[in-house]
Formats: sequence, structure tokens, C-alpha cells
Amino acid sequence: MYEIDNVLRDYAWGSTTAIASLLGRAESGRPEAELWIGAHPDSPSVAHLPEDGTRRPLDSLVSSDPDHFLGAESVAAFGPRLPFLAKILAAAQPLSLQVHPSLEQAREGFARENEAGLDAHAPNRNYKDDNHKPEMIFALTPFEALCGFRPAAETRKILQHVADAFPADGQSPKLVQALIDDLAAADESEGLRQAFGRLITGGQGVAEDTALVVEALLSGAPLEPYQAELGTVISLNEKYPGDPGVLISLLLNRISLKPGQAVYLPAGNVHAYLHGLGVEVMASSDNVLRGGLTPKHVDVPELLATIDFHPVAVPMVDAEKTVMDQELFRPPFREFQLQRIELGPDSGPVPLAQAGAAVVIVVAGSVYLDSPKGDLELAQGGSAFIAAAEAPVNVHRVAGSTGPALAFAVTTGL
Repeated sequence: MYEIDNVLRDYAWGSTTAIASLLGRAESGRPEAELWIGAHPDSPSVAHLPEDGTRRPLDSLVSSDPDHFLGAESVAAFGPRLPFLAKILAAAQPLSLQVHPSLEQAREGFARENEAGLDAHAPNRNYKDDNHKPEMIFALTPFEALCGFRPAAETRKILQHVADAFPADGQSPKLVQALIDDLAAADESEGLRQAFGRLITGGQGVAEDTALVVEALLSGAPLEPYQAELGTVISLNEKYPGDPGVLISLLLNRISLKPGQAVYLPAGNVHAYLHGLGVEVMASSDNVLRGGLTPKHVDVPELLATIDFHPVAVPMVDAEKTVMDQELFRPPFREFQLQRIELGPDSGPVPLAQAGAAVVIVVAGSVYLDSPKGDLELAQGGSAFIAAAEAPVNVHRVAGSTGPALAFAVTTGL
């Protein structure tokens, strides 16, 4: 077992307080958006080596003996790299609308951009690596997001509500009616594709008509019964006035997660995190195709080729309790699963769910990790990497510590 230090990303949308408060440390004074916990080569965690007191990037440590650190089954399934990446994510402002490619699309796109000689850090690069990026977010606080297309008929009702907000003899935006007509297509997914495409191109007066819609909503047009959806239009337009993503948000499921709830995001799912603190887990990749609400590069043709335009129910992940009292969140991806570990004063040890390597982070109290090969104590904010060869590991609450302990662990879903 190795204690690890993790890399903090200070994207502008991050909270200045949430991660510091969660981990029990002083605020840095700048936005803190994501704490990366894993071995992604862009920002690998750094392992403390107990044998000599030195430190080593986790990706380098794993590659030195993949079978030992990852396990033979993981290496056979995913290659000689840690297949998942965990993050603490704190959104104080909306993230960009985005979608992640399938594994096949990522491999083809990465190879294509490499062959074209595109610099790895070029702003117009779509594919940073050759891996897909299915995700899951577990809410630590109330968490607001957009996630996947809702049924077209439901979206037509919202858009009709918007159209009805304009007087019969007034200037009703032609764009709203065009979207309503798009979504009436017999082929629902084709109708969603048409509506999304109409908006993402930014043509046909998208910015101007978005301004008209927002002006009507701010002038007293009723938001009910669509207060969350239309309120999101208003708030997004404040930050990105006239951006295609403002009205694209009306095509998507608007979700509010309670603390303890989780949702997963497969390839092709258009989504945006709006506000909240959570534990995010994904396949180890940084491939993102953006679709609005951003000043960054938007590759419209590649985006349209990547999106799954079929409507979906909100893809929630329910907790599972095992016979060993493990609380697990298992999305339909092989790369990862999440374990929530809460230990009260009277709790016995909880076995760590481990299939290959695992990482652990403590967000309250103190725990110690115990295996036949050694042990490691972690206080609030501490984290560890556990080699496959270290299993089995039990998680204990440190005797005499104040209050309950809460930790999260990630391993593969094999």
C-alpha cells in the first residue's frame, strides 16, 4: 500500500471552498475544480515509497510491474495501465456541454490526429489519448446536471410553453417553432439530431432568438411547470449569452441529484455538470468533444458523429449491499466501480472490494487499511494506492477518532 499525493486542477469553473472543506485543509484562494486520483499520464498521483522515503509518479510505478500492481486479469482486459481515474469534482459554475467517444471512435480519432501531425496540446485537438471515457458521478452535495436527451414529445411541450409566452401579435422567435417542428419527426432520434444540429451550427439567428427567449422569460413569462429547465436557460445565458448550448439545454434531461445518489454517462451521452460537489469516476482518459457553453474548440462534424441521439431515461446507479456489508455503485462498465465506506464508533472492519488495483480517499474521520502484508493509516484528506497483490484489505475506523469515518474506494468492475 502506498500513500499518494494527488494533482489539483484549477479550472475557472471550480469552487474556491468545496474541495478544501471536504478534505479538511486550508483554501488556496483560487478555483479548485478537480482533484485527480490515479495514474493518468497528464496528472498522475505521486506515490510515497516506504522502502526508501522517495516518491514516484503512479503511472511510472505501475508500469514497472503491471502484473503485481494491476493483476493479470486487469492487464489482460485493459493493458498495462490503471484502467480508471477517480476525481473529486467541485463545480461552482456550469461546465461545457460535452460528449465522450466510444472506444473504437477514440482509437480511430487518436490515430488520425497523430497521423495528421497535430500537436498533443493543440487547442483544436479532439483526442488526447486512445481510450474511451465512460463516467459516473456520485453526489456529495445537491448536484445539478444535464444528462442525455429527454423524449422529443416532452421537449416539444416545453418549447410550446416558451412559444406561448409571446403575444399572438408579437415577435415570436422563428427558431422555437422550427425546433418544435424538428421534434415532430416520425423518427425521434432523427428529429433530435435535426434540432441539435440546427442549434449547434449557430446559424439561422440562434443567438438573436435565444436573446428573445431569455428576454421573455425575464419579463415575467411563467416558468412553471418547467421552472428548473427554463431557469437553467436564464442562468446559462448569463454566462454564455447567445451560445447554442443555452437552448440545447432544453433538449436534455435536467437532473437534481441528492447526496448519495449517482448517475452514469456512457459514450455518446451529451451532458454538462451545472453545480455541486461529487466523486467522479471514469475510464482513464481525457477525451472530450465539446458542444457549447465554452470558449474552447467545438468541432461540429466530429461532435455530431459522436453523439447518440436516442432519448434516454436518466441513467441512475443504485447502491448495492453485499453480504460483507460493502456498499457498491456498479455502472455497466468494466473499468471501474465505486465503494462507499462509512464507519461509526461501533462499526467493525469493512472488506475493501478489490478486483485488481484500488485507490482510496478519506473525506471524514480517520481509517486504517489492513492487509496480511502491512497497514496504512489515513486521516481526512489522505489517499492511497493499493496494489492488486496486496489483497485482501480491510478498512477500519481508527480507535479514539472523533465522529464517523467516511471513505471512497475505486477498483475495476471485473
